[in-house]
Amino acid sequence: MQKQQCLECGEPFKGRIDKKFCTDYCRNSYNNKVNKDSKNLIRNTNNRLRKNYKTLSDLNQSGKTKITRAKLLTYNFDFNLFTSIYTTKTGNTYYYIYDQGYLALDNDFYLLIKKD
Repeated sequence: MQKQQCLECGEPFKGRIDKKFCTDYCRNSYNNKVNKDSKNLIRNTNNRLRKNYKTLSDLNQSGKTKITRAKLLTYNFDFNLFTSIYTTKTGNTYYYIYDQGYLALDNDFYLLIKKD
């Protein structure tokens, strides 16, 4: 066993030749710093998707609800974030956030639906 220096804290430690960190804490800290930028984008996007999903779930208790755009906007709903799109044979486009979806109707109304 050789003495090595931890890539995160610089402390010497003993272990396998390919070991780079003295503890799991140092390994996690190092990797969090290295991946910070890319993970922030993913984390922020997932948080906004989660918030949109909660809004749709809260407003659509019955599985099918008609609601105004203004009501969705009061919950800071982000219409640019969704997980999938489904277009029917008649040309209607449903936007889904996981199993919660919405369809734009006339006069700034939206139909909220839940996939079975």
